[in-house]
Amino acid sequence: MIRKLLSYKHWSGVARRVIRLLASRSVPVREKLLFGIPVLLYWVLPDALPFLPLDDIAITMIAMNWFAARAERKYGETGAAGLHDERK
Repeated sequence: MIRKLLSYKHWSGVARRVIRLLASRSVPVREKLLFGIPVLLYWVLPDALPFLPLDDIAITMIAMNWFAARAERKYGETGAAGLHDERK
């Protein structure tokens, strides 16, 4: 598990999944904002949350992993050609 979390291959895959999900029309804008707004706020206002002594990039990576897993579970898995829409 720790090896996976420290793996460049894992995180580059998560980044590709997040980009694909953010560009997908099948994922609603409110879901995308649920990921984007907290991350942006933490980058802009990190001192407003002193009880979270984590680096900005760590928060972003945690949020990316959470968003990718949540959006894929709700709106379909990402494939080689993009996101499959299961609601049709």
